Amino acid sequence: MGLDVIGAGLGRTGTSSLKLALERLGFGPCHHMTELIAHPGTALSWERAADGDAVDWDELLGGYRATTDWPACTFYRELAAYYPSAKLILTRRDAEGWFRSTQATIFSDAHLGATERRPHGAFVRKAIVGSFAGRIHDREHLIAAYERHNAEVLRAIPRARLLVYDVREGWAPLCRFLGVPAPQEPFPCANTTEDFRQRRAISSPR
Repeated sequence: MGLDVIGAGLGRTGTSSLKLALERLGFGPCHHMTELIAHPGTALSWERAADGDAVDWDELLGGYRATTDWPACTFYRELAAYYPSAKLILTRRDAEGWFRSTQATIFSDAHLGATERRPHGAFVRKAIVGSFAGRIHDREHLIAAYERHNAEVLRAIPRARLLVYDVREGWAPLCRFLGVPAPQEPFPCANTTEDFRQRRAISSPR
């Protein structure tokens, strides 16, 4: 089937909401970090990709029509080259808000400690924490890396193929870009910081 949409935005930029939106628009299933967690058998392939080994993208992403979030956003260039007809979406939010969100969720010490014990822990350590040189609590460093990533996407991907998108803009720009009608229902809002904290509290041992 191949990918129709490739998410180039980093995690905590509305990627969960975009996943739900893309699936509502018919571009599903959409791969997201939650898919890696649900299918731990794929973790080793993503880890090998992070090591620079050759990857069979059709095998790893077979059955998916779209991607958002990590792990796939790490490889947006490779995926864009492999699926030349796919469109790319760079989800963005204000840098300060993004930093605060990461510290309260994916980069909190409690979350990372739990992640280390899961099958995808090595990928997270190499490709996510490693992409920030391990300095995940250094505000200036993290924001600079975030802004550098966004600038690199803008340089690497032709603008005709790229939507720079804030999920707060809702359906209209997304549907125009994808050439599909906009639903009448509200745009999805998922995996907020509060949602994340509630799930962590439920899943943490008592």
